[in-house]
Amino acid sequence: MKAKAKDFKYVCIIHRMASSPGSNASLSCEKTILSENCQAKKSQYSEEETFYMNCRAAYLAVFKSSLENIKSKEQLCLVLQQAGRNPSQTTVNQYWTPQTTTLNFDDFCNILKKEKPATKTELLKAFLKVDTNNDGYILHTELYKILTMRGEKMTVEEVNAITKLADVNSNGKLDYNKFCKLYMTTNEQCRKTALEKLEVDSRLRRQQFGSQVETSSERATTPISNPSSRTTRKTDHKPAPKRGDNRTSSRPSSAQSCKASVSSTVSMGTSSNTNSELIEPNTVKDWQCAQSKGCFFLEQDGEIITHKYKLYLPQKSTVYITIKPLNLSQLEGKTSPWLSVDTALYVLKENESQENLQLVSFTEARNKEMFMWKGELGPGIYWLIPFTTGCRLKKIKKQITGEAKLVYRDEDGELALTKEFKAALSDIFEMIDLDGNGLLSLEEYNFFELRTSGEKCDEEAWTVCKENFDTKKNELTRQGFMDLNLMEANDREGDPSDLWVTLLSLGYNKALEMTEACPFVIDIYAEKCKPRIKAVYLEAGSRQLNRAICKSVVNQGDAKVLDSGESIIVYTYKSDTRITSVIENKVCQHVLPLKEQEEWIYNCVHSLVP
Repeated sequence: MKAKAKDFKYVCIIHRMASSPGSNASLSCEKTILSENCQAKKSQYSEEETFYMNCRAAYLAVFKSSLENIKSKEQLCLVLQQAGRNPSQTTVNQYWTPQTTTLNFDDFCNILKKEKPATKTELLKAFLKVDTNNDGYILHTELYKILTMRGEKMTVEEVNAITKLADVNSNGKLDYNKFCKLYMTTNEQCRKTALEKLEVDSRLRRQQFGSQVETSSERATTPISNPSSRTTRKTDHKPAPKRGDNRTSSRPSSAQSCKASVSSTVSMGTSSNTNSELIEPNTVKDWQCAQSKGCFFLEQDGEIITHKYKLYLPQKSTVYITIKPLNLSQLEGKTSPWLSVDTALYVLKENESQENLQLVSFTEARNKEMFMWKGELGPGIYWLIPFTTGCRLKKIKKQITGEAKLVYRDEDGELALTKEFKAALSDIFEMIDLDGNGLLSLEEYNFFELRTSGEKCDEEAWTVCKENFDTKKNELTRQGFMDLNLMEANDREGDPSDLWVTLLSLGYNKALEMTEACPFVIDIYAEKCKPRIKAVYLEAGSRQLNRAICKSVVNQGDAKVLDSGESIIVYTYKSDTRITSVIENKVCQHVLPLKEQEEWIYNCVHSLVP
């Protein structure tokens, strides 16, 4: 049974009544029509299995799949309430901090282990502390005073929802014994209803716990789960446990048996860094060219944010498209650490609308770190969506001995930027100067602002910026960008906190190393016309990208049937650099070798778990 969040608003009653700050007692659940045929059955499961079954039943009462993440405080509160916990706002804030962006099913299970459900004894004990007459009743006037004037205040309408419960109120009083009984009964019936739904729906029974392979009611299967934003970062793929890692899975061992399986084995040779199938046209230097830079940013919750582009072709032409990581290193012989990050560019044709995009192709051929595609495109609008598997762009646990210094005071006592910070700002300028003209337009600067502050700079603010900082052709110069950051330091009297917020959001660590971002550059060559490319979004991977990846794998990959009576097909695509598998139109996994100079073998077993 899925309850609305507002139905649980009086969750805070007991917390406000109890004088003990450690009290976990809380109330929820208005009167609800429940299934009358939900009968208690003898448990055939161990205590651990029962716990995880209850966790899963509660989670799936709110979400379609246990692979879906909790994305807000409200969702966290709702799913905890569904599990009978009904936490106060203080408890919710303990698990959903300002740094939290998502929580997954594993996190949810861990929270439930810590937050035990309130017992009837605890509830009654809390009520007794405000029952001055010790007669089992609390006057509505006193109830209004407690709930609307103390702690996490409720509205009068929300309190009215409690006092209008006919079975527990009479003569202007709340019978808290009956109320506690109603709470416990309804809570148990909610749990049983969720379990009954889980047991009856055979499609849900195929799902696994936690971050494992899961088949939803639409038969959309994917073994990928986004790791928690509360843990160290992520990639879109859950890493295999390291030797000696004693972290246990959210899924009990008894769930390991499978209904059907299929295995794939692929032998991969050493990578030559060159794919001879596509050679750069000899005349490409004579073709008209358009270029744009961009960046993959690693988010705290495991997603990868990137620029997305529109390509405009005025007439039919042969085109040559490339994408590669951008080397920002100014030192000769030293390359940027992100050059090993795999990149790709998917080309989609816009038909009647941007929602109706058709996959044309993607940059499959390779020359060192560059990926390329050559083909013929008709006139019109195309979407270019950059992609990386995330296998080589992930959180790096690195011990940093000391925080880099960003500003200092010179001999005159004036604030100045350190040499190291200036170098980092110069690299950032190079990265956000998308068209590579050495200047920042308002549009380019706004991509920077959206990434670092979540806001845009309007025309009026941009005019003020141009009046106070060095500009050329109404665009901000590199020196102007430096001075803008110096002004920010002066505004905070040398406190670098805001400067660090900017740096961290752009993928830098406290040692001023870019470890969680990968800038790239896209080049478009057209033989018969002038192409135009424009960055239009900065966002996470879209539904269109997922469809494009799946379609490319289905079109070019090997197919194997997972014989489970449902003819589920596993597609495996092999390129020179990676292996990608797809199940039922969902990306299953991407695999890259740790060392490209060595031969490696891909051996994977896909199983359907009952």
